[in-house]
Amino acid sequence: MKLNRTTQRTVEILKLVSKNPEGITLDDICSQLSLPKTSAYDIITTLVEMGMANVEKGQKQTYTIGLTAYRIGINYTNNMDFLEVLEPELKAFSRTVGKTVFFGVRSDHEVVYICKFEPENPIITTATVGTKNPMYCTSLGKAILAYTDEDTRQQVMNRITFRRKTDNTIMTRKALEAELVKVRDQGYALDAREMEDHMECVGAPVFGSDNSVVGAISVSSLYKPGEDYDALGRMVCQKAEEVSRLLGFLGKKS
Repeated sequence: MKLNRTTQRTVEILKLVSKNPEGITLDDICSQLSLPKTSAYDIITTLVEMGMANVEKGQKQTYTIGLTAYRIGINYTNNMDFLEVLEPELKAFSRTVGKTVFFGVRSDHEVVYICKFEPENPIITTATVGTKNPMYCTSLGKAILAYTDEDTRQQVMNRITFRRKTDNTIMTRKALEAELVKVRDQGYALDAREMEDHMECVGAPVFGSDNSVVGAISVSSLYKPGEDYDALGRMVCQKAEEVSRLLGFLGKKS
């Protein structure tokens, strides 16, 4: 894979600036990274404008790491703590239900799978950690979208291009909106063989301490006509609520 040169240089400059809490000059940046002064100046000036770096003006301008970069680092740390809470809970849940359990988050108008936990005799699922799938035909995506704030939800809906995956796939915005109302009423979402003909999935939203939806839990299994998926949905919903409490959620689903 070919790497973008400017992006590489930007990351290198950020790393160097972060290692110099007392500040570093443009000349030192150019010298240590063997960069042309014009290129380095353009990058560091942009970083300052975006809050990723600070500039201290004096005889020579020096640069330090900015508040935006610090906040990104804090968010990463929080996410790591977040996963540490999730993993043991979802591993145990997978063993309890005897099915594959996923945790996913929204990425623009898609859902991305962050964690996957399998029982002792797992079924083969095409989704793996890092996989992205449409929100409109996955239980994870529908569970997240149903509880996303109205403005963001409408923005996401505007980005969706409906494509048929199976005969059961939702194909219109109107049908999806009706489905999301149903999800909010029952507290969980179904992927009723909408993504893959042989798979049925159940998902429920997970909330954080700020009362916003942070992702969703889903349980995936081979479709069985006699299985009570509504009962499974209630189980997933209960587990999602337990996890939400562990993450500091004290409110009610809205």
